[in-house]
Amino acid sequence: MATDPNDREAAEARLWKELADEQIGMLGVVGGEPHHFQPMTAFPEPETGQIWFFTYKDTELADQVGQGAQAMFVLQTKKLWACIGGRLTQQHDRERMDRYWNPVVAAWYPQGKDDPRLTLLRLDADDAQVWISDVGPVKFAWEIARANAQHRQPDLGGRADLNLH
Repeated sequence: MATDPNDREAAEARLWKELADEQIGMLGVVGGEPHHFQPMTAFPEPETGQIWFFTYKDTELADQVGQGAQAMFVLQTKKLWACIGGRLTQQHDRERMDRYWNPVVAAWYPQGKDDPRLTLLRLDADDAQVWISDVGPVKFAWEIARANAQHRQPDLGGRADLNLH
């Protein structure tokens, strides 16, 4: 699926599709004390610009979020890399817990949806930087060889800066 990074609408649609397909990325709070990002499973809602995550209320990440914090979610797929920024808050939303609960989530939370420690984190996405490369191995090899021969950078895709409001 070729996507022109200069077509912001197409790049945003590609971002949400890749996020829904892959789901796994790194989530972390930015600013304040330095903490490492953590692997999380994302449940994206493109229509609201929100991304939801399961966690326990007593995790380091939930403590960092407190009443709300600036955060970033980093997604890496075979042909798309993205950093999504926004405001992260804790939300106890039973309807979404029911909607997104599945056997994989259940494996991480063995006490089930009724566990009083269980909560959701909601990222209200503000913006994203997205790098898209739809080249295959032959085009990659060609671009690398051509770039070295011509002393320039290879043309392997491009970056889109997206406003997700």
